[in-house]
Amino acid sequence: MDLFDLNGNSESAKPLAERMRANNLNDFIGQKHIVSEGSLLRRAISLDRLGSCIFYGPPGTGKTTLANIIASTTHGEFIKLNAVQAGVADVKEAVKKAEDNLKMFGKRTYLMLDECHRFNKTQSDSLLPAIEQGTVIFIGSTTENPYASMTPAIVSRCRVFEFKRLSVDDIKGALLKALSDKKKGLGEYEATVDEDALMHIATMCGGDLRSAYNALELAVLTTPVDADGKIHVKLSDAEQSIQRKALSYNQDDYYDYLSAFCKSLRGSDSNAALYYAMRLIEGGCDPMLVARRLVVHSSEDVGMADPRALQVATSAMYALEKIGYPEGLIPLSNAIVYVCEAPKSNAVVQAYHAARHDATTVRDDDGVPDYLRDNSYGSKEDKAASRRYKYPHDYPNGYVEQQYLPHSLKDRVYYVPKDIGYERTVAEIRKSKGKKQ
Repeated sequence: MDLFDLNGNSESAKPLAERMRANNLNDFIGQKHIVSEGSLLRRAISLDRLGSCIFYGPPGTGKTTLANIIASTTHGEFIKLNAVQAGVADVKEAVKKAEDNLKMFGKRTYLMLDECHRFNKTQSDSLLPAIEQGTVIFIGSTTENPYASMTPAIVSRCRVFEFKRLSVDDIKGALLKALSDKKKGLGEYEATVDEDALMHIATMCGGDLRSAYNALELAVLTTPVDADGKIHVKLSDAEQSIQRKALSYNQDDYYDYLSAFCKSLRGSDSNAALYYAMRLIEGGCDPMLVARRLVVHSSEDVGMADPRALQVATSAMYALEKIGYPEGLIPLSNAIVYVCEAPKSNAVVQAYHAARHDATTVRDDDGVPDYLRDNSYGSKEDKAASRRYKYPHDYPNGYVEQQYLPHSLKDRVYYVPKDIGYERTVAEIRKSKGKKQ
């Protein structure tokens, strides 16, 4: 106990999100796909056998909370760093402590690194030997895709657990618990929150529990007491606390409108797609959600029939992000019309699913053909094999028939262009080269 804080002022001054943070796996909210009973991660934590791992996902989904739970349940030491502030010297100091703990007390050290995607190569290299030798058990936390944003050498030595946005039900349950908890939550205020107000916060926080907690706390603390001396949070209070207008439709209608928007894009009806997009946005939906769906459908439903659709959609999303509402809706509308009016083909999606199926199910693919391998540092036999590689630019039109797939998959055909839009041109080019159609 802090002798200078006998009244617990420091604890009460913490934001609601911090006070309500779960202390054990039973109270942990969401992420059932990785922490449910019997799951690999839960077993590893309970047995204190967790190896180096990376928690990756949107903010407010429990990454830091789970790391803190691991810290409180493990028998090892726990060191926490933030990649934004920590330098190479901090990493070396942490590794030195870990080495001392292991040698002197036989204790393992868990090193929690928030925002680990911000670590540069020099910082990562200073930590790599300790992870490799087991001196530290690394737990990284990041909102960025680690496969794209982190040093591959670190990622390859960690198990990556992807966190998902929390469901509306998960958020609502957490808010109700915070309202009733007199010790850590807002129970002492005995506030009443209308169902539509609670649902508005739970829906509009975008699966971010921290954002939902902040909005609820702000609503309760700033709503004046009524004539009965009670705090009564209404929908209008919730709207102001989370700075989002209430959806002018119920949750089922919201998903129906979103589904109708996507199917109108696929069906080439620009009038309907524009209407549903505006219906969603004017009802309170984040315009960026509409833009993200548009980018997906530009590849899913247009694809190679008009490759420019993806460029137009991503440009519109970028413009919307930089310009904001409402002017950003103009380039967004332009992209919606373009994607709708473009020729449609799902050939790329079919190829994606077929290739992914083989990549995840075929285990005897014979590996990469020897003449395609990186034989820069190989044996004489490897270098001899590499000479069998046919360099396409040495042949007319920059193409030569050559097997690229593993032997067991050599006859697979994933992408089959359709006779529509630019794919008709692709088919003609393939035919002129003698490729399989």
